[in-house]
Amino acid sequence: MFGVLVRRLSTSTPVLALIQPPVQVFGLEGRYASALYSAATKQKALDKIEKDIQLIKNTLKKDVKLHEFCLDPSLQRATKINGIGQALDKLKVNEATKNLFVILAENGRLSKINSVIDKFEQIMTAYRGEVNCTVRTAKPLDKTLENELRNALNGFLKPGEKLQLTLEIDPSIIGGMVVSIGDRFVDMSIARKVRSLRGIMEQPI
Repeated sequence: MFGVLVRRLSTSTPVLALIQPPVQVFGLEGRYASALYSAATKQKALDKIEKDIQLIKNTLKKDVKLHEFCLDPSLQRATKINGIGQALDKLKVNEATKNLFVILAENGRLSKINSVIDKFEQIMTAYRGEVNCTVRTAKPLDKTLENELRNALNGFLKPGEKLQLTLEIDPSIIGGMVVSIGDRFVDMSIARKVRSLRGIMEQPI
């Protein structure tokens, strides 16, 4: 099935060997995203197809009817195939990009469109050597603290990796910070300490 998917996504002479993505993405959605990455790499069209994916993602956010159409389980497959094909023709995306979502519709899996997009973005993040990091604090950090934080987080990176830092405000953590970087998660919030203390105090003596 996977070999067929790779061939269908290729718009040139089919090459059965799958070009492995720089990071393994799991699940059915991961297989579709990996097949698109392979086809895009063979066509030397990664940049174009990444822009296509971003365009589709933004369109789904703005066009509520199209988004609901993709997720609606009651629609016939033929209706979804024609509908998504026409929508992508209007967006003028690469043929391999269009083929991916048409195949999703043919297989009755167009409802997984958001997850496939997320998996492809995950692959491209790894391709560029980027490491996503999210830091939640109770209130905004000043520039001095932010720079110190960036320097500390860069110490976790391997040579060639680039930090992509997102700062979020979450008053519920009270103080401190919650850090998620790559597959690491560190909760240094006051809220966590309060929960731990409460748990200790509630234990029977």
